[in-house]
Amino acid sequence: MITKTALLIKPKRDHLKHLPETEEVIELAETCTECGWCNRTCPGSMPIREAMISAKEGDLDGLADLFHTCINCGKCESSCNRDLPILSMIGRSAQDAIFGEVYTMRAGRGPVLDTEIEAGGELVVHGEVPGIIALVGCSNFSNGHMDVVRIAEEFTSRGYIVVATGCSAMAIAMHRDCDGTTLYEKCPGSFAPGSLLNIGSCVANSHIIGAAIKVAAISAGMPLRGNFEEIADYVLNRVGACGVAWGAMSQKAASIGTGINRWGIPVIVGPHGSKYRRAYLSKKELSDWKLYDKRTEEIVSGEPAPEHLMYPAETVEEAIVAIAKFCIRPSDNAKGRQLKLLNYADLYKKYMGTLPEDLNLFVRNEEDIPITMRGEIMEYLEKVGWKPKKPVAEPSRLGLDEDAFIRKEIDHLITMKDEISRYLETVGLRSEKICRRTEMEDLYGHSNN
Repeated sequence: MITKTALLIKPKRDHLKHLPETEEVIELAETCTECGWCNRTCPGSMPIREAMISAKEGDLDGLADLFHTCINCGKCESSCNRDLPILSMIGRSAQDAIFGEVYTMRAGRGPVLDTEIEAGGELVVHGEVPGIIALVGCSNFSNGHMDVVRIAEEFTSRGYIVVATGCSAMAIAMHRDCDGTTLYEKCPGSFAPGSLLNIGSCVANSHIIGAAIKVAAISAGMPLRGNFEEIADYVLNRVGACGVAWGAMSQKAASIGTGINRWGIPVIVGPHGSKYRRAYLSKKELSDWKLYDKRTEEIVSGEPAPEHLMYPAETVEEAIVAIAKFCIRPSDNAKGRQLKLLNYADLYKKYMGTLPEDLNLFVRNEEDIPITMRGEIMEYLEKVGWKPKKPVAEPSRLGLDEDAFIRKEIDHLITMKDEISRYLETVGLRSEKICRRTEMEDLYGHSNN
């Protein structure tokens, strides 16, 4: 029945499947009024109007150039007051590129194996593998597939583990270098530094989260059943991973990003990602970054690592710099922190022209400073008044008791009362201006005993 229906419908649909000929494209372009509504409604702000003007003169290269950045949403056609088939005109103009679309892509491999986690999990936790970058989401790229290729190429060359799924995995295969090879052909497919893994389709994103969970289970021996909070805390503070949904289009892509956030993994979305009106941004004040050290059982000063959980980036350069920073974790050892700061500072200088303004927040002591940039970074640290601090042995946010921390600070102030009183008396102020101990106890309901 299905076959018979298809045969009967085919003659009626033949005229719908045919692209206009080259001469027809020029004739259609001549009817364009150059109103510019196509440019206004295009999500990618592509120069459709300018391409139409060139097509009137017989130059179809402008329309052909739109092919790789167009996402075929059809908004330009719906806004055209001449009802021009703009997508069909672009398709005909780019026929040479379409027929030449032959790519080499690694097949989706599925989950990361336990044996691979056993071999590299500890290196990720201690920062000796600078990070795991997950390229996920749809193909709603603001500047075509090359942005995703640039991100993957930049970080595989620096020893990061790059994993990709869905449209992002396909976009990486759409670029060949001057030798005619793709990144899949140049990078290994194992879970190792400098590798590029195609995990699978969009629904295979769960395997990326699964890899982070396996790091906690295998490297730290954490039980999995009924232990979501502890594992998410481990991933947040110890596993240097960052998700990138550069071409997020649907609500499904937004939910994927939020689902990754729940496990303590930051996500960067592209320019269109701000349309979801969801961003989990933080403040950089160190008072917001207290950590609980499980080894010493103390609340200590931390660092903005990771600084944000859901962050919309306007340009691919901004995203690349943010990815390197979001992979920094409090658990990094000296060697790992050196490597991460080297990548962060080097990428910031490459794309922004200077050292990062917040670099001092991530340097715990002189052992963290990259050897190749030691002189330059030390000069900057002295300029901003940097002071070394002790690294956190076993960082966690589960042991934070804000009330206990406040009481501890109050105790410290109370012990300083007499010394402050003597100082104020020397400058001619009355010591009665200091809050009495009993007043502070009434205010906070706490006794120093």
